[in-house]
Amino acid sequence: MAPPVIFCREISPSPVNSFLQADTQRSLPTSSFSASCLRLPKNNCSLVARCSLKWPDKPSSIIPGALVTSTPQEMSANPVIPQGKIGVLLLNLGGPETLEDVQPFLFNLFADPDIIRLPRLFRFLQRPLAQFISVARAPKSKEGYASIGGGSPLRRITDAQAEALRKALWEKNVPAKVYVGMRYWHPFTEEAIEQIKRDGITKLVVLPLYPQFSISTSGSSLRLLESIFREDEYLVNMQHTVIPSWYQREGYIKAMADLMEKELNSFDRPEEVMIFFSAHGVPVAYVEEAGDPYKAEMEECVDLIMEELEKRRVHNAYTLAYQSRVGPVEWLKPYTDETIIELGKKGVKSILAVPISFVSEHIETLEEIDVEYKELALESGIQNWARVPALGVEPTFISDLADAVIESLPYVGAMAVSNLEARQSLVPLGSVEELLAAYDSQRRELPPPVTVWEWGWTKSAETWNGRAAMLAVLVLLVLEVTTGEGFLHQWGVLIDREG
Repeated sequence: MAPPVIFCREISPSPVNSFLQADTQRSLPTSSFSASCLRLPKNNCSLVARCSLKWPDKPSSIIPGALVTSTPQEMSANPVIPQGKIGVLLLNLGGPETLEDVQPFLFNLFADPDIIRLPRLFRFLQRPLAQFISVARAPKSKEGYASIGGGSPLRRITDAQAEALRKALWEKNVPAKVYVGMRYWHPFTEEAIEQIKRDGITKLVVLPLYPQFSISTSGSSLRLLESIFREDEYLVNMQHTVIPSWYQREGYIKAMADLMEKELNSFDRPEEVMIFFSAHGVPVAYVEEAGDPYKAEMEECVDLIMEELEKRRVHNAYTLAYQSRVGPVEWLKPYTDETIIELGKKGVKSILAVPISFVSEHIETLEEIDVEYKELALESGIQNWARVPALGVEPTFISDLADAVIESLPYVGAMAVSNLEARQSLVPLGSVEELLAAYDSQRRELPPPVTVWEWGWTKSAETWNGRAAMLAVLVLLVLEVTTGEGFLHQWGVLIDREG
């Protein structure tokens, strides 16, 4: 009889010994662990165990999808499909489809506490602050959406990706339905969940369309799912699996390298082109104080793509920068705009922009990169500019997403791996609740505006005094906008418009 595959569905501390730490950060002995596993026979398959491990000597690190294996196997042409109706839920940001949608879309965005993280004491201001920011930013945002056709193409592209994924799964003998759930606009995640229930789905794979995990993208969508699941008996009983990030997957890396290689060949001198990876930024506090893995995953993703290009004898210089920062707080550096200017000063003449954190065209690729950053590059002395298109429905990419779904199905899981090299591990699986619990056990709460008040001109005092002053100004502005009264109205700075 063939040896079994052990697919670890959850890890729990042993009654005697464990290498896990409790949420209270209480240290436990480290000699063994216990896991509730699903044991599956498979011909010619080695013993495989998949777990999320936390090492006691590295309290701030999680090793997602830790793998112990030998003799990796090719994916079966006829994968074992679990009983029941299979669904795949694609999660994405969403975007306004018309100019009239812009302000309410922005309100939904900034009302999310994973986007604007207020201290607990001030969380009652979340919605008023979101209203103020959305009203203030809407005119400029409308100009941007008007320049790309009057709305975001994100829904249309995501729907096309869903249909392409459905077809790819059926071609691989996996009869699954694919759903789209947007975080901040239609079709909302709640709408997709209602359709999933109507269709009687019993096994669900949750797949965020963000290659790298971040609090503000995949994390926010999973928080919403967690709240929906807890309130619905049908969902509580439905088996599900989450693929939180997939930037390491071979198919994704090769698809990105294919597009980049094609665009490089459009230059007269491809070898002289600077490859410019531009990723969506996040506040530094998310990474340094809340434990967001986004920066580390982004940097590894870039390294993997460049390694793939080097195998193809492409040895161009490259850099990574972060775009789309908002507000006065410090965001991940280097900033895209500042880096473009600096490259121009250094005499770089050709740039290939690579939107590394996006798999669909939207305003940040079509307007921010294609228009704003291109103009800045030309003004900075850069003569040749091109951009790699977003992956969209690129066949290699879609096929790899289908493989990721198959690998995550409960009765296929650890068996459906075609390449287990050093950094090609299994998809990091887990339920919504378990995944967030593992993440939350590692992160620290972002600091409130004032933990220990410091007067004076120390660096810490300046930071907290400045944040407190900024918060006070925001409160006054919110009151002005919501009540229509105050000194700004008296001075004529703010004017009420009706009708």
